[in-house]
Amino acid sequence: MRSAERVTPPVAYHGEGPFWDAASGRVLCMDVLAGEIVAVDSAGMVTRYDIPGRVATVIRRRARGGFVVATEHGLIGADHDLSVFEPIADLTDDPKVRINDGGCDPFGGFVVGTMAYDERQGGGAVYRVTPDHQVVELLSPVSISNGVQWSADGTRVYYVDTPTRRVDLFDVDPETGAWSGRRVHIHIDETSGYPDGMAIDEAGGLWVALWGGGAVNHYDATGRFVETIRVPGITQASSCTFGGDRRNVLYITTSRQGLPEDREPSAGAVFAVHTGSRGAAVSEFGG
Repeated sequence: MRSAERVTPPVAYHGEGPFWDAASGRVLCMDVLAGEIVAVDSAGMVTRYDIPGRVATVIRRRARGGFVVATEHGLIGADHDLSVFEPIADLTDDPKVRINDGGCDPFGGFVVGTMAYDERQGGGAVYRVTPDHQVVELLSPVSISNGVQWSADGTRVYYVDTPTRRVDLFDVDPETGAWSGRRVHIHIDETSGYPDGMAIDEAGGLWVALWGGGAVNHYDATGRFVETIRVPGITQASSCTFGGDRRNVLYITTSRQGLPEDREPSAGAVFAVHTGSRGAAVSEFGG
């Protein structure tokens, strides 16, 4: 069993949503409740960016450049310096609900899920924002919407609703981005922790962060368990992404949400491990 290494001091209270920005050679992580994006370069230098409102995930914007940021209740556009913002789409106006995780499908749509602040069952949904900024509901109800990744051709999507302790698989309509044919891809009943964010490699393998398990589990394209990567001194591994010049470094975010102050001093740090796999290319928002 391998272990990841800590590459930063604690940089977030609730670290989430890492994205490797190849253009700047940095991994961008969310400090969700603080409303900040935390950028970490290859030398471990940390830069923080204030975002309007709480923040869930960020990704590059293909058509107009810069970034798209999922905030508490919708999507906003940001310039290259993450300093100028514009509204793109509102998903919900419910103050008891927030966006929790997301990513872009290979057809240019931005898919994001929501969850209730009190984590009540069925309190969230999954939405797709099209390149022309239309909002379409893909899946409802869900409880704690988390990891979402696509096959290389975009015809299959892997999705985590954390309390189910599963990774589910759907077919994707390439014309509309709609999901159908839900079935179980991976059961995570026999391991410690709950599935949270995840990454996908070029071979179609999934790397699933385990909230409460202090680890990332690697599964091959068939859903067969391959290995566990431990995150030492941490219980709440929240998400992961591939980065580095060869996209073979797995960056792992962690959280100290709900932990006593005297527990897990490394919680909130970013960890990394070199893998024998290469991460799949990440799609950009088409709008």
